[in-house]
Amino acid sequence: MIEREVTPQLRRGFNKYPVLTITGPRQSGKTTLARQAFPHLRYVDLEAPDEQEAATVDPRGFLARYPDGVILDEIQHVPELASYIKVIVDADRRNGRFVLTGSEQFGLTKTISQSLVGRSALFRLWPFTLAERRLAGAAGGIDDILHSGFMPRLHDEGLHPPRFFEEYYREYVERDILRLGRISNVRAFRNVVRLLAGRVGQPVNLSSLSRDTGVAHTTISKWLGVLEACDIIFRLEPYYANIRKRITKSPKLYFVEVGLASHLVRIKEPEDLWSSPYRGQLFENAAVIEAVKHCHNRDLLPDFYFLRTGAGFECDLLYERGDGLVVIEIKAGATLNRAWFDRLARAAQTIPGVVETALVYGGAERTERSGVPAVPIDSLSELLEALTTRPEQTPPGQPAVHHTRNGESHGEAAE
Repeated sequence: MIEREVTPQLRRGFNKYPVLTITGPRQSGKTTLARQAFPHLRYVDLEAPDEQEAATVDPRGFLARYPDGVILDEIQHVPELASYIKVIVDADRRNGRFVLTGSEQFGLTKTISQSLVGRSALFRLWPFTLAERRLAGAAGGIDDILHSGFMPRLHDEGLHPPRFFEEYYREYVERDILRLGRISNVRAFRNVVRLLAGRVGQPVNLSSLSRDTGVAHTTISKWLGVLEACDIIFRLEPYYANIRKRITKSPKLYFVEVGLASHLVRIKEPEDLWSSPYRGQLFENAAVIEAVKHCHNRDLLPDFYFLRTGAGFECDLLYERGDGLVVIEIKAGATLNRAWFDRLARAAQTIPGVVETALVYGGAERTERSGVPAVPIDSLSELLEALTTRPEQTPPGQPAVHHTRNGESHGEAAE
């Protein structure tokens, strides 16, 4: 088993708070991470009927079994335990006693925020990063990445991606969301989700989705909210501060798991991507989510945006740091194109406050054109490390300092 990138952050949070909570998408590896990071703690699976009954019938007695701490997996099955844990940690403020895991679609963050405010460090675990995927032994070609995605179990067990993602969709996407969203029209919902997969990297257009599916735009908006809350989709917000142009103000939509998006647009094998009209969009999806994972795993607030003007000029990814904006262009092509660098130069002239630009592309070589770095997608994390370290803040002769800004729900006490 590989060590997940977020592990050092988890251990720091564990040592600073009585409770550590790990949430995130289904099948992202929360249970494995908790047991691997804290092997000295006893483990309880609250999905097991007998443990669930014991915790429900006699919560005080149940928790008394574990005076030295415990991992409570799938805590959402007995959410009232959080209130009893609060009583215990208030009486004994020792840090590093409870590790809770669960999925956001069951309102875990809300439960923890209400019962354990100021007592729990809250972390979100995403699927594998590119580096983690590589360590797990997965094939590293671009089309392999877009086809098989980043779900740990798929790669740990060598499962067939189409079968895995079909089961994942039916078991977790449809089952959970149909229940939570009280959705009765399964066929219409499935059509909307498939259309969303074909529109990754595009601003959300509810009217267009409504016309194409026959579903009211208000209903689609509600479904999008549930999909986002369940960590199926991610919305990238537009950037428009100080831009004196007519711009797109709708967010862009991406899938948290690009392999699921590929499955929904009927990519059966990696070779299908060679001629697929979705290849560029899926590549952008993978790059954007990789950037978000990079920040979450380092306890940073992911200040990422995109820009699209009314005239059609677009910047794929904007990163906001203390001294200004970093603009990143994302292109699936393996051959560097001068037009990509021209677009970045135009972005630097169009957007106030741009301090650096960079390119992520589908090639294999790291290079530079006129001071602009161009890197393969599997070097995106290293690129972000470099871009978030401002050289002018590093004293002569000292290593670069990684400047960060903590977010509300990443390693901070739940508020």
